[in-house]
Amino acid sequence: MKLQTIPKLCCPFDKSDLQLEIITKDLHDEVIEGLLTCDACKRIYPIVSGIPIMNPDEYREFSLEQPLLERWSQKKVSTQFRLLDN
Repeated sequence: MKLQTIPKLCCPFDKSDLQLEIITKDLHDEVIEGLLTCDACKRIYPIVSGIPIMNPDEYREFSLEQPLLERWSQKKVSTQFRLLDN
């Protein structure tokens, strides 16, 4: 994901700006892994293989995201977030 794309993205739920936390970049400074975080609603959207995963909560599988978040937490990355309250 190109860094210049980040300011064009917003939270799909409340349209707030997203904060980027980079985990890994390639040689061209493109984000390979990272987190986009919404400060307003506290949702996170992982960036996996350069692609931001910004699905609605009802289509997200936490069990599929958990191994990735656990691996990132070992690198001291904040993985505190919430999905939509039921």
